[in-house]
Amino acid sequence: MILGIIPARLASTRLPSKPLADICGKYLIQRTYESAKKSKFLDDIIIAVDDERVENVCKSFNAKTIMTPKNIASGTDRLAYAAKILTKPDIIVNIQGDEPFIPGIMIDQAIEPLLFDKSIKASTLAKKFSSSEDFNNPNFVKLVFDNNNDALYFSRSPIPYYRDIKLEFDNPNLFLPYKHIGLYVYRREVLLKFASLPQGTLEKLEKLEQLRFLENQIKIRVVETEYDSISVDTPEDLERAREFCRINNIE
Repeated sequence: MILGIIPARLASTRLPSKPLADICGKYLIQRTYESAKKSKFLDDIIIAVDDERVENVCKSFNAKTIMTPKNIASGTDRLAYAAKILTKPDIIVNIQGDEPFIPGIMIDQAIEPLLFDKSIKASTLAKKFSSSEDFNNPNFVKLVFDNNNDALYFSRSPIPYYRDIKLEFDNPNLFLPYKHIGLYVYRREVLLKFASLPQGTLEKLEKLEQLRFLENQIKIRVVETEYDSISVDTPEDLERAREFCRINNIE
C-alpha cells in the first residue's frame, strides 16, 4: 500500500494558521489535498493534524485525518508518529501541506524509484534553477547528488560553488544547480528509524530535517523533474498562490 500523508501544523511563525488560509474560496490544506488526489500511485491520503480546528476543516471536505501532538519537531517526525499507528502502508509519501497546486505527476515521479528497486529506501525531487536570484535565496534549498543520483548534501547556501566559470542560467551548455523540492517518499521502516534518531549537528545548523538521513548514512535517491510547485511560507507567497489560482482559473 502506498499512503500519502500531508502534515498540517496550525502554528506557523511566518504565516499564522497557514493550513486555514483562503486561496480563492478554498482552504490551503484543501487545495493541497485535492492536488494530491490526482496522483495515480497513491492508494490513500491522510492529513496529519495537530489542532481540532484543522481537523474539523478537513472533515468538511471529507478528508481522513489523524491527530498528532503539537510539540513534534518536524514534518517528517509528524509523519513517523502517524506511521507508528498506521501499520498497513509499505511506502509513505510526505506531501508538504503548504503546496496547494502540486501536480500529481510530481508525486508519482518521486514514488516510481521505490516501485522498481527494493534497495532504495527514500527518494525526493529536484529541479534545475532558472535564476541567480532563486539560487542565492536561502529559502530555496539546494542539493548535490552523486553519479547514482543519491543525495550528497542539502544546503541553504549556494552549492556547488562555481570557482573558475561564471554561472549563466541562459547557457544551455553549462551545468546548472538544482533546487530541492520538498516532497519525500519513504519505506515505512526507514521513516520509523528516522524518528528514533537524534537531531544531528548539520540538521540543527541548516534547519533541514533531511540531513538527519545523510548524517546517519541513509541514502536518498534524487529524481529530476521538469515540474514545479508553489510553496506558501509567507503572506507574499500566499498572494502569489492566489494570483496563480486566478490566472489559471482553478476552481
